[in-house]
Amino acid sequence: MANNLILLMDDDENICKVIRLYLEKEGMTVEVAHDGATGLELFQKETPNLVLLDIMMPGMDGIEVIKQIRKDSTVPVIMLTAKGDTIDKVLALELGADDYIVKPFEPKELIARIKAVIRRTENISEEEQTTLKYPNLEISIAEYTVEYRGQKLELPPKELELLYFLASHPNKVFTREQLLQKVWEFDFYGDSRTIDVHVKRLREKLGDDEVWHIKTVWGVGYKFEVESNEVN
Repeated sequence: MANNLILLMDDDENICKVIRLYLEKEGMTVEVAHDGATGLELFQKETPNLVLLDIMMPGMDGIEVIKQIRKDSTVPVIMLTAKGDTIDKVLALELGADDYIVKPFEPKELIARIKAVIRRTENISEEEQTTLKYPNLEISIAEYTVEYRGQKLELPPKELELLYFLASHPNKVFTREQLLQKVWEFDFYGDSRTIDVHVKRLREKLGDDEVWHIKTVWGVGYKFEVESNEVN
């Protein structure tokens, strides 16, 4: 994790000092902005490896900031949310956040989340450098692109990774906890609503196909269901 640049946007100076201290101990470099507009300027200038983004900030809040980031970047974003702000958490995930963490939090938990997200986005193994092809659907994990019915889809990183993982294991059922572990690379800290939100967004963008679809297995989880003659 050494030499990774983390951009922290939070208007609470005390929290920023604590986070910076712990991240620098891990060998990371930290840039701090106390408002969204300044944070976006730093984002364009510095090209960070990951963004820690507080939702509640003066002026431009975190929701607006992530909207701007996702217009042309897939850099990992972890949202910092106040305890109990369920609506904000769901909205953040729908807008493309890779994860969220609720204040107050333990520094060790934050570091674990950051490492998991960076590890997932940077260390794609050689066997994953492939393109999955189904009728009307092509997913490239190497290029982070999805083509559906001949059109390129704009998917946030975690939506794409979830789709790729499920499509890599056609007709196999995974629990929400397994998906958190496999795609987000954590289980203890995970919230099953994370999976539900991402599946909902994928279904909205992909619609129904005659050959394949993401199916809910009630009481268990999800699977990428494919007609048997289309499974390689």
